[in-house]
Amino acid sequence: MDELITLSSATLSQLPARVERPLYQRSDLKPGIVHIGVGNFHRAHQAWYLHRLMQTGEAYEWAILGAGVRHYDAVMRERLLAQDCLTTLVELDPAGSSAEVVGSMVDYLPVEEGHAGLISAMAQPSVRIISLTVTEGGYYLDPATNQFDTSHADIQRDAVSLEKPITAFGAIIAALKSRRQTGAGPVSILSCDNLQGNGAIARQAVVSLARLHDPDLAIWIDQTCTFPNSMVDCIVPATGPNELSLVRELGIDDAVPVTHENFRQWVIEDDFCAGRPDLDKVGVTFARDVHAYEAMKLRMLNAGHQVLANVGEILGLETIADCMAHAGVCDFFRKVQQDEIIPRVEPVPEMSPQHYLDLISKRFANPSIKDTTRRVAFDGSSRHTGFVLPIIRDALAVGGEVSGLALVEAFWARMCFGTREDGSAIEANDPNWSSLLAAAQSARDRPGVWLDQQAIYGELGQAPVFSSAFEHWLTLIWQQGTRAALETYCAELAYQREQQQA
Repeated sequence: MDELITLSSATLSQLPARVERPLYQRSDLKPGIVHIGVGNFHRAHQAWYLHRLMQTGEAYEWAILGAGVRHYDAVMRERLLAQDCLTTLVELDPAGSSAEVVGSMVDYLPVEEGHAGLISAMAQPSVRIISLTVTEGGYYLDPATNQFDTSHADIQRDAVSLEKPITAFGAIIAALKSRRQTGAGPVSILSCDNLQGNGAIARQAVVSLARLHDPDLAIWIDQTCTFPNSMVDCIVPATGPNELSLVRELGIDDAVPVTHENFRQWVIEDDFCAGRPDLDKVGVTFARDVHAYEAMKLRMLNAGHQVLANVGEILGLETIADCMAHAGVCDFFRKVQQDEIIPRVEPVPEMSPQHYLDLISKRFANPSIKDTTRRVAFDGSSRHTGFVLPIIRDALAVGGEVSGLALVEAFWARMCFGTREDGSAIEANDPNWSSLLAAAQSARDRPGVWLDQQAIYGELGQAPVFSSAFEHWLTLIWQQGTRAALETYCAELAYQREQQQA
């Protein structure tokens, strides 16, 4: 292999011809967006859409300033700054891969105690959008009520003083306070996290914390700033040795490359108080109401990920594609979707739930995407409460079927026991792992203990239809094994197939 080209602005012209690179002069870009949470998803999704618009000669005033509020963000900052905030994106398709370098981010703000640099940047008049990917667990929601948790210690501290805020929302409020005082004006705060009504949840977090600190400021924020809801969709694996190797094979030395599938979708409520880039020109859908899009994606794709990942971990299936290649797990996934999730999903323009199921099944089965079950199963205490449990509640309200979703929850409880069926250990994979582990170990003999976790299940744990099904499945899993549970649940599906073939 020829010598690797170290990625930077100075070496863009030296990249291999098969790697697309920015056509615009990055020195002409001006920051208009501060983005908090510069992970792989952001760089493969929002940053890519802006890059594509810049490739057409537009949106030069909407470049991104990256930011982070956690200590580990400093590592990403150091690596990105070393390569001028450029990222190599590798699209993985069974038919063949392709690569491009994205240049829409122009700087990464210091990660520091008190977030002075972040606050100052967000307070600049040129910044008109503050966007976030801080994960589902980053919005300080009480899992039982889905309301903002004002009792959290970090929130309590920021409520008292915004001199050196701890949280991202504290920093945002400090910047908005400055903008109000200087006349810089309001901004749009755009959540790009997988939450139903993510804009409303972002508004709830910002306004609730502001109200604790300064009620008048909270009123100004609520009345002048906008919080568009959005739905984001693209499967983006974590970067590991395999991903680094793919980029090196292209001849590029990139410390933080990103791989992704050959599918993206972004639907945004068109509610921006200070302008926005014309992202509809590069495939973004702007709509007055994104609820139906959100519900379809969160319930079928995100909840579907939890259907696969927990049982996949128990069986030692390394990737989501491996789960889809396992006949029993794939049948389980399809049956839960058909019988219990699709009935709770409305169609959207040009996409029926059945069509969407076929689409995500194909995407999940893509063997080129090494999306690990461990990554997808991470932070189940946020993902099950956010994606799976709302479907169960809605189904119970109308007398719908929940047996398969109860089995999903039983597999989660079994996974949190901390061992796979082959005896290997499942390492801690949740911010609340110690409490989940204790509950899972007690639930082996007393299944109801798992549902007694009020912070997760609330009143749902006492719902007779759900709790009875859950206890049945967890008991079966421990007595006869995971495969027996899958076979028992899917027996009806197998029977239907036999009838169709007869």
